Amino acid sequence: MIEPLKPIETNTLYTLSKICWETSDWKKALDEISIKIRPYFIFDNLAVYLYDPTHSNLEVAYARATGRGKSKEADVAWGEKIVSEVVRKGSTILNEPDTDVADRLQKPFVLGIPLQSNNSEFGVVVFIRFGTPQFTQDHINFAEFMSQQISSMILRYEREEMIKKLEGHIQTLQIQDDFISTLSHELKNPIGFIKGYTTTLLRRDTTWSRDIQMEFLNIIDSETDRLRDLIDNLLDSSRLQSGNANLNIQIIRLDALLNDVVAHSRIHNPNTMIQVDIRQELPNLQGDPRRLKQVFDNLISNAAKYAPDSPVHIRVYREPHGISIDVRDRGPGISPRELDKIFERFYRVEGNSSITHGSGLGLFICKKIVEAHQGEISVASTLGKGTIFHIYLPLMRE
Repeated sequence: MIEPLKPIETNTLYTLSKICWETSDWKKALDEISIKIRPYFIFDNLAVYLYDPTHSNLEVAYARATGRGKSKEADVAWGEKIVSEVVRKGSTILNEPDTDVADRLQKPFVLGIPLQSNNSEFGVVVFIRFGTPQFTQDHINFAEFMSQQISSMILRYEREEMIKKLEGHIQTLQIQDDFISTLSHELKNPIGFIKGYTTTLLRRDTTWSRDIQMEFLNIIDSETDRLRDLIDNLLDSSRLQSGNANLNIQIIRLDALLNDVVAHSRIHNPNTMIQVDIRQELPNLQGDPRRLKQVFDNLISNAAKYAPDSPVHIRVYREPHGISIDVRDRGPGISPRELDKIFERFYRVEGNSSITHGSGLGLFICKKIVEAHQGEISVASTLGKGTIFHIYLPLMRE
């Protein structure tokens, strides 16, 4: 039985072209196209095979069963046998069944069309029709036309994805360049202080009083600690990034841990008022106390750095299956465009250069530590009103 191709209206062709060029996801576009063309070009199954460079072969990238093909086994239903033949010949191939077969579901008409770019095949489109009517030359011509549209659509999608990846790589390289520049600056400061004050103390042409010697030595000690912290942060970020940070899991009391952190923070940030609000008894947690202290110490230090005139309020409350901790300040806040990037490695919040010193590793480390405890960390901020970091820690680690 031969059924001619129904005339296709101009509006339909326009709609098909519009779908191809305006839909960013080529698979979703094919879903729409399949519905639009089936009244004119009957097929039961449609499959797209694309070259997979990882395995050096063609793999099914898209498959859609629209009618009688839904009941067929995979090798027949998706036309795998015709694909290699199409690629080898580089042209359209139509396989027709024997006319003696009684069951129309055993009589697949398989039409394979190469997807081409610069005269080379990168994939194959397969249309399958079970039983009658058979594909005519008009059907084949239309299928080849649609395959050209599909080819252009896939290539455009792949180019757009490649551009996105390249832009991501460029951004990563820029962030890393900025990090190296920042880290070099941050390392120079403590090294400069240490070198300067050590050289001054070693001068033979003058005598320093005991008080001045102690003042200089305290500065050297402080800058050495700062240098050590920078190096520790860099090493920590590398371990956490690669997933090689081993946690020393213990049973811990979060209230006692926070009291230790606050006492330590008050020594290092004497001008920052820190309030802790725990209004209910807390269950014990399983976690690494040193790492969790590192998280809270970092958040308090950030608040003291970016909101120096603001009190820091820590609120702790119980959840059904865990504990939540909010660390809030009333500082200048963080702009919405920066909130999505704030936990990225090397990222530093923009602001007054006199206060925004740092390597851009602290919040990245916080996020990785919390996630290693199967917890979650998020941030909310309003410009001019302050910032709140929310941490959720589950009661038990699985």
